[in-house]
Amino acid sequence: MSTENSPQPAAGHDEAEEVTNSHWRSTALASMANYIDAGSIVAGSTGLAMWQTKFGMSNHYVGVLGAFSSNAISAGVGALIGGRICDLYGRKRIYQYDLLVYAFGILWIIFAQNAWMLVVGYVVVGLAVGADVPASWTLIAENAPKQARGKLGSLAQVFWNIGPLITLWLALVLSPLGELGTRLVFGHLFVLALVTWTLRRKMSESARWKALAGQPQQNGAQTQNPPFWRNMSQLFSHRYIGAVVFLTVMYGVWNLEAGTGGFYLPYILRTVGGQGQAASVGLQSITFFLGLVVLAFVFMPLNDRVNRRVLFGIGAIIQTVGYLLFAIFELNTTVALSNVILLGLGGGVGQQVFFQIWSGELFPTQLRSTAQGFMFAVVRIALGIWSFFVPVLAATGFHTLAWILTGFLAVSGLVGVLFAPATAGKSLERIQEERDAQFEARASSR
Repeated sequence: MSTENSPQPAAGHDEAEEVTNSHWRSTALASMANYIDAGSIVAGSTGLAMWQTKFGMSNHYVGVLGAFSSNAISAGVGALIGGRICDLYGRKRIYQYDLLVYAFGILWIIFAQNAWMLVVGYVVVGLAVGADVPASWTLIAENAPKQARGKLGSLAQVFWNIGPLITLWLALVLSPLGELGTRLVFGHLFVLALVTWTLRRKMSESARWKALAGQPQQNGAQTQNPPFWRNMSQLFSHRYIGAVVFLTVMYGVWNLEAGTGGFYLPYILRTVGGQGQAASVGLQSITFFLGLVVLAFVFMPLNDRVNRRVLFGIGAIIQTVGYLLFAIFELNTTVALSNVILLGLGGGVGQQVFFQIWSGELFPTQLRSTAQGFMFAVVRIALGIWSFFVPVLAATGFHTLAWILTGFLAVSGLVGVLFAPATAGKSLERIQEERDAQFEARASSR
């Protein structure tokens, strides 16, 4: 069996080590990528209806804002660029500038006086958070002990729920202030970005990447770059294309629903369901609170020890039922409450967290960030194209939109259950060795 494409453990990296405070601290700092990503999306959702009225935006312009925001296209472009930079020049390289760029974009949104300033701000924010995601997710996967990789990885998803939750609660408390309240919500993201940038400057580079890149390790060891170090085309070779397609479809189809809800749910509840600003924001916060609880008390303790296929399937079914309620019944407070509860419960063991974990496990070190960045780009850009049509669909036929979103969840869940990899508790090197062996066995049988 050839192991040319399988990285060896980095010098000094003990796969049997226990989780330490250092693991938790570095993972928490990396996980702030999820907080500021989801936080910026949800902050926009809470102010969307207000912005539309203040700036006289048409439904089509609202679609443009959603499409090019950090929820979609700009984040995808940032991830594509940032992921490749991480593999070529190091995971930490992105951390030198990305949150400063993010803070600059947030300032455009805070001080926006017209619609085009919102678009500029969201594009800049999206580029920054998109670049941060593959850097952070890769660092988490490569620094975690094998028996706790899922646990540490899911901490990032805890932050993905904390970010929107705090953002929504701030929006709820500040809703009496109207436009000023929305600007203050974005202000807290600006402060957090600068604080996180400062703290991250002391983080260490991935030992696995340093070993593969030929950089000196703590013990002085040094290795040579692999033959295809700078060849991105390897990502689309027969060896890896299956994983790329599986993860992109599973996560991408699900994200069409998740992105729609994350950015547009309060807008839909206000314009279609007749809810007030406080009620629509409060309802959406329930999803993130329940997702946080399930992640912390179900997924984190179990996912490294149980059958992940079963765990994933349970989450997918619960989420699909949640949107089926929107498709069948009239949109009222009871239906909306049932929807957000089921989405929160299912999302805690659903596609987002599994995409992060599996995308860090199914690719070798020299392609890990590139793969994550490419897939994240495809997913977010697809969401951006879809976002053009959401406000119009919601205004002309909400049940049609709900049936489409239900279908997205069902397809994503089916793909995940059918092709879920068995990677729990294995080192990244062992996973690659097993996948190489499977690939070569298939190749020899043809």
